[in-house]
Amino acid sequence: MKSTDNRDARFLDDIHLGLGAWAWGDRVVWQYGRGYGAAEVRQAFEASMQQGIRLIDTAEVYGSGRSERLVGEFIRSLDERALVATKFFPWPWRLSQRSVRSALKASLARLGLESVDLYQIHWPASPLSLETMAEALVDCVDAGLTRAVGVSNFNETQMLRAYSTLARHKIALASLEVHYSLLQRQVEKNGTLARCKELDIRLIAYSPLEMGLLTGKYGRAHLPPGSRALRYAALVGRLQPVLKLMTEIGQDQGGKSNAQVALNWLIAKGALPIPGAKNADQALDNAGALGWSLSPDEVAALDAVSDEVA
Repeated sequence: MKSTDNRDARFLDDIHLGLGAWAWGDRVVWQYGRGYGAAEVRQAFEASMQQGIRLIDTAEVYGSGRSERLVGEFIRSLDERALVATKFFPWPWRLSQRSVRSALKASLARLGLESVDLYQIHWPASPLSLETMAEALVDCVDAGLTRAVGVSNFNETQMLRAYSTLARHKIALASLEVHYSLLQRQVEKNGTLARCKELDIRLIAYSPLEMGLLTGKYGRAHLPPGSRALRYAALVGRLQPVLKLMTEIGQDQGGKSNAQVALNWLIAKGALPIPGAKNADQALDNAGALGWSLSPDEVAALDAVSDEVA
């Protein structure tokens, strides 16, 4: 199956690392306002830009719109143009195709932009059919409100339905954004990653550091705060073999951090990771995943230990 006319959607091919803005404004999962706030995430943004990380991934539901407002505020201070991706959330009261375009316009108002570079359907669950939502993405492209369109959290079958609907309008499905990390490899094992490569769909990996677990800063005696503690309580005690190998590989690669090894592993798989950053130090650490490559043997060793642990 050949990819359709992409209408400038292939700009993602040249991007190897992005910046996720889920934590910017989110109090429920990330405890925004406790230990970090607007000043710190601005520094994370500026550090990322200085390191050449140009793609910022946000969504209308992140912090109930606060993330988009922060992103908009930050990018207005740039001399260079950032690339902005945001998402439509299929709330159950959004019952018509027009609701997608209306939601995008509201996101653009919060961002202070006339258009975004990538607009994605955040989840497949909706009172609207997948085909209706894909048709709505066509409307957004035709109206000049977005450069490219994609989907998030879709399985392969759902992704292909969106792909086919867009293809009838000669619009490419530019991206599939999914949870993918050393500890969550479902899209790699079930063939979705391979299908994305076949169809020129860029696979964007969110939570690539597994909400901080792959950085090595958490353990049985020091669980991540908030809801993450419940989510990872069973897993955190089994991580040591993965973390040990990541540290060894990082040392062999000239002192790379665990986070940099985990992100470079995803890049080696052909994915585009979008790690979050709450401050400048985290942003700089993430950026250090670029400019070098794991060897095939190192990738294979990480695969093997991942299979044992996850």
